[in-house]
Amino acid sequence: MRRSLSVRVAGALLVAVAATATALVSPAQGRHDTVDASPERGPAQRAAAMVSTMSLQEQAASVVMGHIPTTDASTLSAYMAQGGLGGFILMGSNVPGTEEELRAVTAALTTDPALPPLIAIDQEGGSVSRLGWDGFPAATTLKDATPASTSAAFAGRASLVVRGGANVNFGIVADTTADRSSFIFDRSLGADPTSAADRVAAAVTAEEQFLASTLKHFPGHGAAPGDSHQLIPSTGLTLEQWRAADALPFIAGIDAGASLLMFGHLAYTAVDAAPASLSARWHEIARGELGFEGVIVTDDLGMLESTGIAAYADPVANAVAALAAGSDMVLTIAHSTPDTAAQVTAGLVAAVEAGTLPAERLQDAAERVLTLRLEIAASDSRWAPCADCEPAS
Repeated sequence: MRRSLSVRVAGALLVAVAATATALVSPAQGRHDTVDASPERGPAQRAAAMVSTMSLQEQAASVVMGHIPTTDASTLSAYMAQGGLGGFILMGSNVPGTEEELRAVTAALTTDPALPPLIAIDQEGGSVSRLGWDGFPAATTLKDATPASTSAAFAGRASLVVRGGANVNFGIVADTTADRSSFIFDRSLGADPTSAADRVAAAVTAEEQFLASTLKHFPGHGAAPGDSHQLIPSTGLTLEQWRAADALPFIAGIDAGASLLMFGHLAYTAVDAAPASLSARWHEIARGELGFEGVIVTDDLGMLESTGIAAYADPVANAVAALAAGSDMVLTIAHSTPDTAAQVTAGLVAAVEAGTLPAERLQDAAERVLTLRLEIAASDSRWAPCADCEPAS
């Protein structure tokens, strides 16, 4: 599924990663080293075969990433088992005070070790950090440092995520802006597209040795003022202008091998009036123009509800629209209850049966998600921070 590294990334950045990651971790093998890539037995082929035997309900559940706010192991295990969900996102309410306690939480989420769910976390560092013991530098520092510093920080950060039992980090902000008043400024790895691209590529290259890294929030909040937790930020920037600027960090991250691409709830009205997360056009650009082959995940669909816009009041309808547009996995956090994931699953099934969501689209999404889960299951991830390492400065 992953593209080979571009010349730009494969040069100086890989040298930097090799130098910095060696000091931070004690590797046995890289995350993808043991995946069987043969055409007959590779993860994608196995995923296609498995999805073909799934019921419609099982396919639908496999593309839902749910959430409930608890650390109780039995409750979490029952939540995952009864729905057959493809993923779970760890929020602050799921993260205890220690790494050991967190491992008990994540172990409870894995009902089948041979096919682990996608266990995701927003571990950017800095203002968006779920792990209280992550002392590695965040974007506020890294945007003024070298790409090698970003490599070191994200190698250390990713290893902490893996030690806690998660296998996906929603942690690499590819948005770029020079506007200090923007809600995304402190989280961006660069105030201009070129410097952001260099650091995004460095972060992806480092993280992908440990877990599945994620670029967010496509196609980029920098040009669209406003916080998407409360409204739909919009911009009149043309596609050509986007290609020359805000696209660059995403292109760099995709070329570096990011496993996931998170779509934001923001609108480039000259391209499509709809939010990118619900826009078939933006999904076509990501796949056809940028060549992204991994898992496309929505930002929290509850954020659409939070806007108060009547068209986005129904979480099930939002999920159906996102899958129909081209997303592979739908994420539900805000406004969700323990029943929300099951309701979304049932809604996806009903949409396929009604013909509003093509069965082939759901099958394709399920295959992409399952492929990543199989890659994670087949990898030999024994990386860990070395005992005497200090957070990079």
